[in-house]
This record gives sequence, C-alpha cells and structure tokens, in this order.
Amino acid sequence: MAQQQHIRNPIEWGWDQLKHTGRAMDRAAHSMDGAWEKTGAAPLVVHRISVNDLREVLRKGLTDFGAYRTDVIFLCLIYPVAGLVFARLAFGHGMLPLIFPLISGFAIIAPFFAVGLYEMSRRRELGIDKGWSDALGVASSPAIGSILVMGLLLAALLALWLFAAHLIYLLSFGPEPPESLAVFAQEVFTTPDGWTMIAVGVGVGFLFALVAAVISVVTFPLLLDRNVGVLTAISTSVRVVQTNPGTMALWWLIIAAGLVVGAIPLLLGLAVVLPVLGHATWHLYRKVLPR
Repeated sequence: MAQQQHIRNPIEWGWDQLKHTGRAMDRAAHSMDGAWEKTGAAPLVVHRISVNDLREVLRKGLTDFGAYRTDVIFLCLIYPVAGLVFARLAFGHGMLPLIFPLISGFAIIAPFFAVGLYEMSRRRELGIDKGWSDALGVASSPAIGSILVMGLLLAALLALWLFAAHLIYLLSFGPEPPESLAVFAQEVFTTPDGWTMIAVGVGVGFLFALVAAVISVVTFPLLLDRNVGVLTAISTSVRVVQTNPGTMALWWLIIAAGLVVGAIPLLLGLAVVLPVLGHATWHLYRKVLPR
C-alpha cells in the first residue's frame, strides 16, 4: 500500500529542526570529551612555502569566491551587520573606548567564524559542493567538538584583550566615560595621555593578535580535514609559523590590509574580503600540509 504523503505544517517542520539541532548538540558534547588530544595521530610534515605560493592561494581563494559569490556574500553580511550593531550599542551605553578594541579584536576570533568557508572550499575541492548549505556541514563534522573548544579558546583571548584595552583606558583617563565621540577623539589624538594610550594599546593589541594568529593560522582547516586534537592542531600551527616566518608575516599583513580595506566602508566590504581570505586560508593550509 502506497504511503500517504502530506505537506508538513510549520509546527511539524519546526519540531523536526529542533530534533536535528538537539542531536547535533549531543554529538558535539560527546566529541568535546576528547577534543584536546586524540591518540594514534601520525606526525604531520610541514612544508616551506614562498611568496609565489601566497599569490596562488589568493588566486584560488578568488576562484572559490567566484564559484559561490552571492552565497558567501549573503552568508558573510552578518559580520558587518553585527559590527554595526555592537558599535551602536557601544555609543548608547557609554562604551566608546571599546569600539576600536571590539572592531580590531574581530581578527582574533575571525578564524573560528570562517570555518564554514573552509568547509565550502573543502567540499568544492572534493567535487561535492552544493552552495551556501555546504557551510552548515561543519555542524555534522566529527571534529565539531574540537572546533568548538578552539573557538572558546579564541573567545577567551578576545575577552582578555577587551579587559586589557579597558584597563589601559582607565589608567590613561580614569573611570569617567567620555561625554561624546568628539570629546573622546579630541582627548585621544591631542593629549599626551591619549598618545600614550594609543601607543600602549596598539602594542598590547598586537601581542594578542600575534598569539591568536600563531595558534590558529591552520588550526581550524586541520581540525576539519584530519583526525587530530586541538593540542596537535595548535602545535602544528606553531610549527607552520616557525618553518615559514617571513611568508607567514607577509600573509598576516595581507589579512590585516584586507580587513582594514573591508572595514572602511561601514564594515560592508568585509562581506567580500572575509570570504576571499577564508577560502584562501584553506588553500594555504593545503600548501603547508599537503596530503
């Protein structure tokens, strides 16, 4: 007897989605138990790369972006929108001194938010790309627990940076919040205390960004691609930097320049810059840790 089919109502559809989400969260919780390290992982060989390799990974990143284009632009519009929302909240709640640390601190957690882009490039490489929905494949990845642990680690690093930035402001200007953006800008750019805050803040922020970059340059692509734990992924990322210090420094300059250019037009340029850099990072991983 043929099975009768019917159109599901929104309640049925929503209930199914909740069940799928619950199962995914359950798998993530179980996979986080062994997220730090996994036994039996073979040593990974790190390759040297050159400036020409960086040109190639950027070209491949642009190719991936061209293949998905409208999908990833739509997907990545959430970043500039979220940035503008946070900036508006900062204006409305006397948090002006934290606007720049918040925007610059995005570079610390950006690798985690680019995981969906890595997955899209990975699937396109395998010839199984379907579109923006490929990014959601991360949720069912066996490595989701390790990815979440690494994301929490970067989030903790971002929280420390914001705490340090706020402390630097307090030591420079005291506990009173600035009266307005104009007054704050005048104090920062025209007074010795403001110049000191800029110098110390940029220096401390650079150290936080450097730590985040060293431990995460290939960590998330590696977790997606191979059965390794967070500690192995971080140590491998550090070895990538040790093996290619000059090339990695140039890569980070390219990323920094891209983020600055993308942030200038009200952060909207990030909807293009981030997917290109995200896809390119996957190909960078393939260069330094080929199969």
